[in-house]
Amino acid sequence: MKFITIAGLLMVSCIAAFSQDGKPFPRPFPTRETSVALFNQKDFTGWTFCMKNNADPRKTWSVTNGVIHCTGKPSGYIRTTEVYSNYFLTVEWRFRKVAPKADNTGILVHIQPPDRVWPQCIQVQGKHGRQGDLFLMEGAESKEHKGMDKNTPIPMRGDSVENPVGEWNKAETICIHNQVESFINGKFMNETTECTLNSGYIGIQSEGADIEIRAIYYTPLKY
Repeated sequence: MKFITIAGLLMVSCIAAFSQDGKPFPRPFPTRETSVALFNQKDFTGWTFCMKNNADPRKTWSVTNGVIHCTGKPSGYIRTTEVYSNYFLTVEWRFRKVAPKADNTGILVHIQPPDRVWPQCIQVQGKHGRQGDLFLMEGAESKEHKGMDKNTPIPMRGDSVENPVGEWNKAETICIHNQVESFINGKFMNETTECTLNSGYIGIQSEGADIEIRAIYYTPLKY
């Protein structure tokens, strides 16, 4: 069963939705003050790196003035050292610039070991103009993706609501049981259900785009 979309419930303190068995469960509306920060705005405590060809991650990832900078080269990702399930995740990020074939990144949820480029997971697309697409990566599967080529995403619903290059975007992702739902800048963009993954590490891709990330935080969903 589909979630009730959050966009219409932003003014309430508790968000109701339905799990697959049809029983309602509460979701506290997440803010920085009520959520758990995954990025401490100082360093990469709580995170680890996986880079293509074992490249030095310090040449790709850095923290300056409370903001993560990713050059986008080479390919790889940072991920949490802890496994998460049933949560509301917020990532505040922006492109520093875009260029042909240099405009791609993504939020990875339910990352499964072993670390490799790329791991089995579900990706909320971060590519310029396509934020909200959902990729089922490296053998992950779902109801909406079944029968599709492995490299074909579940397309976002409607037009892009991404802000212009240089402005901050807010990507919010709900992971609950075996469902994943994506919101970009407050607008519902996509969902996938009956996923074969329901827990794992959380990560951010280095895949060409020169990006900055100023906040990563989550709210555990308990019901």
